Amino acid sequence: MNGLTIVGIGIVILAGAYISYGRWLVRIWGIDPKAKTPAYKFEDGQDYIPASKITVFTHQFSSIAGAGPVTGPIIAAMFGWLPALLWILAGGIFFGAVQDFTALYASVKNDGKSMGVLIEKYIGKMGKRLFLLFSWLFTLLVIAAFADIVANTFNGFAKDGSLATPNAAAASISMLYIFVAILFGLFIKRFKPSEKLEFVVGIILILVMLAAGIAYPLYFDKTIWLYVVFAYIFAASVMPMWLLMQPRDYLSSFLLLGMIAGAVIGVIVANPTLQMPAFVGFEVNGKMLFPMLFITIACGAVSGFHSLVSSGTSSKTIRNEKDMLFVGYGAMLVECLLGIVALVVVCSAATNGVLPEGTPFQIFSNAVAGFLSMFGLPIGIAGCIMTMCVSALAMTSLDSVARIGRMSFQELFMSETQGEVTWVQRVCTNKYFATIITLFCGYLLCLGGYMNIWPLFGAANQLLSALVLIGLAVFLKTTGRQGWMLYVPMTVMFLVTFTALLQAVYGIYNKLFVGGGFVFMIDGLQLILALALMTLAASVAFHCVKELLRAKTEDKAAVTLE
Repeated sequence: MNGLTIVGIGIVILAGAYISYGRWLVRIWGIDPKAKTPAYKFEDGQDYIPASKITVFTHQFSSIAGAGPVTGPIIAAMFGWLPALLWILAGGIFFGAVQDFTALYASVKNDGKSMGVLIEKYIGKMGKRLFLLFSWLFTLLVIAAFADIVANTFNGFAKDGSLATPNAAAASISMLYIFVAILFGLFIKRFKPSEKLEFVVGIILILVMLAAGIAYPLYFDKTIWLYVVFAYIFAASVMPMWLLMQPRDYLSSFLLLGMIAGAVIGVIVANPTLQMPAFVGFEVNGKMLFPMLFITIACGAVSGFHSLVSSGTSSKTIRNEKDMLFVGYGAMLVECLLGIVALVVVCSAATNGVLPEGTPFQIFSNAVAGFLSMFGLPIGIAGCIMTMCVSALAMTSLDSVARIGRMSFQELFMSETQGEVTWVQRVCTNKYFATIITLFCGYLLCLGGYMNIWPLFGAANQLLSALVLIGLAVFLKTTGRQGWMLYVPMTVMFLVTFTALLQAVYGIYNKLFVGGGFVFMIDGLQLILALALMTLAASVAFHCVKELLRAKTEDKAAVTLE
């Protein structure tokens, strides 16, 4: 199959979905362009900050486009490119983009509140606490998986001890990104430049950082970089949004969109043929297509983490309700395109149906670097730039999830009354303590490596999506809006993820009692977390479904009385 044809079909379908299905959702739910958004009503210079449509889009896209859109499709390619492509398109349009947009919509309509607080309002206090605890546990998995990926990517030494210059240069550029982002944030805050000037300055800064990073690589091992990454996400969690996260996400978006553009242009010029079969089988290497395909491709199709970004940070910076479709629905569709491009790039790099050796990041980076070299760019520089781009995917998710994890932990202990606050509540709602405890727990899980964490992360991520969709269905029903388009996605994701978690628990059980090789700090923590997630998910789902059925009953009763 021709890779260019697949990318072209993907672009047409995704663009058509935005114009038709996305705008239809806006029309049936309704927006008010004249409404005062939470960013203006509660502007505090920390979290609630009015921002342009492009700025919020870049934050949303940079935050949600983590390692998933590259890693998931590449792993799922073992079943063939067709199942992965179909799930990216169907999942992205009818599952993921709907969830992201609805979560943003519901939050903006409710003073920028997070999903946990929304669940409290429409479902109850118990549902809120269960959901917040589930969300916090989930953020630990994201921190563990992505921190390990970034540290491995920045590792300046190969297995044989030789210098890995592309990795070291990518690390150097990333460190520059942090400090330059702060200066860029101060520049925007002080001078309030136009969007055109902001764009020009951003491009110049990126070029300077790329040149400086390539010229002066930083050679440190994985352990050192792991500490640096955790220090960075601590700072990102506690600093004001405008000072670090927003400007860094804005600058990173140029790299991410440039990476997509470079890959698409490379596909157009090279016009590669996919060297993988369309369909391999329902079982490959002992793994079944159901549920493996659906939890492997998470961020490229549907991801519960996205809803935390939509309701946790983006909703607090939306300047006009008209921007919600572009930010919520649009950013997800661009991520779907990234997933399709990654799928095409790696399948075209296969040999006789076998993918090249290496991690998904390495396979993708090397393949796109090969495309860029056709335009005269030295392969070494191209490899460095691509390594930087894929590491930026994970870094921009890490800073967001650290902040969201901290906020979820704080909300768990916030007083529900105006009475006296206990010392435990004062300590646990302190943003510095909440950040430290969140990152410490994430670090412990990180010791097992991302390959051990990824399957559990994928299942938990999709299960979070199912819970969010159920909660949003209650919101829509309670506020008199149509919500039937959420029923199929929430049911499918709940069944898929519970199946995957049961398989994970069974696998760990076999290690413990049958096959051996059980390690408590890896398998034990994952077993505890998997059981906790399943218990919490079942409890949240029970409360949400009960409230949804009650809302339906009241609606029918109201119609009968009329």
